[in-house]
Amino acid sequence: MSAGRNVLTPEALTMMDVIARTGSFAAAARALGKVPSSLTYSVRQLEDALDVLLFDRRSGQARLTAAGQELLDEGRRLLEQIDAVANRVRRVATGWETQLGIALDGILSRPTVLELCEAFYAACASLSGGASGAGTHSTRLKLRTEVLAGTWEALVTGQVDLAIGVGSDRLLPPGIRLKELGSVRFVFAVAPHHPLAAASEPISDAELARHRAVAVADSAQRLTPLTVNLLPEQDVLTVSSMQVKIDAQLRGLGCGFVPEPLARVHIDAGRLVAKPVQRALRPVAMGYAWRAPETAGPEGDHAGLGLALRWWLEQLESPTTRRALLERHGNPAALGLA
Repeated sequence: MSAGRNVLTPEALTMMDVIARTGSFAAAARALGKVPSSLTYSVRQLEDALDVLLFDRRSGQARLTAAGQELLDEGRRLLEQIDAVANRVRRVATGWETQLGIALDGILSRPTVLELCEAFYAACASLSGGASGAGTHSTRLKLRTEVLAGTWEALVTGQVDLAIGVGSDRLLPPGIRLKELGSVRFVFAVAPHHPLAAASEPISDAELARHRAVAVADSAQRLTPLTVNLLPEQDVLTVSSMQVKIDAQLRGLGCGFVPEPLARVHIDAGRLVAKPVQRALRPVAMGYAWRAPETAGPEGDHAGLGLALRWWLEQLESPTTRRALLERHGNPAALGLA
């Protein structure tokens, strides 16, 4: 057995991940509950065994070398695979996943997502005869909000088991299934005090290009990020989420296209003004996709899936739930989940 295999333990890979995330040996030592000298010694042991330099220490910070970055990337992938193996083993024994990862596009209804979580925990408690939220079931939900291609990337790279709000026109790699979620209509909106609020209609691209746009950054790290509805040479304010984008447009910091269900409450209240534009605006088709065994049956067959993922897919088969995820952004009466 090689020396590299002996030192590339889950503990060593986790140590690399923590150092990279915290940015220094001292901060990583605190996060791991170690003294800095012990952590430094462990890193040197790892470097000696691999015969490479993992960190450039000249700056006084933990800066990764090219070799260190490669080990970090591959180490994170290996840790995800180890977690997935443990999850599959437990699922074989009990039918329930240890953890279920779900990526959610940022335009989905947060109240509806949380109601689904609440219903999931209640269903788990009912099956085990316990009280909701009392830890009677050990499937942990791990939700993450993504933007544009980032939602799809989280699924195809194995970071999550289910992605809700992906583009529905994708070529599917082996082991990925996709169903239609619905479509979202976008509107061009500005604050009442924005110069375009008084512009002649419909507004041309030439006129739009003269004004700053507010755009949400694609969260994809490996796939090619998507850019939507931005014009060449247009000034852009880039933000992290659709909600921040809307907040920026409410302040008149820029203009842009926003999902009509999210903007509706602001348009009705007069805080945003929807303006017709010359370019054709088509509804955006969205879907939900999940990781399934390549040996599974036809689409709709949930055989081979864990019980937690199966539960979520059953909820998404309800037209009411799908519509609520895309349109219910206010505070109406509680949604009845199928």
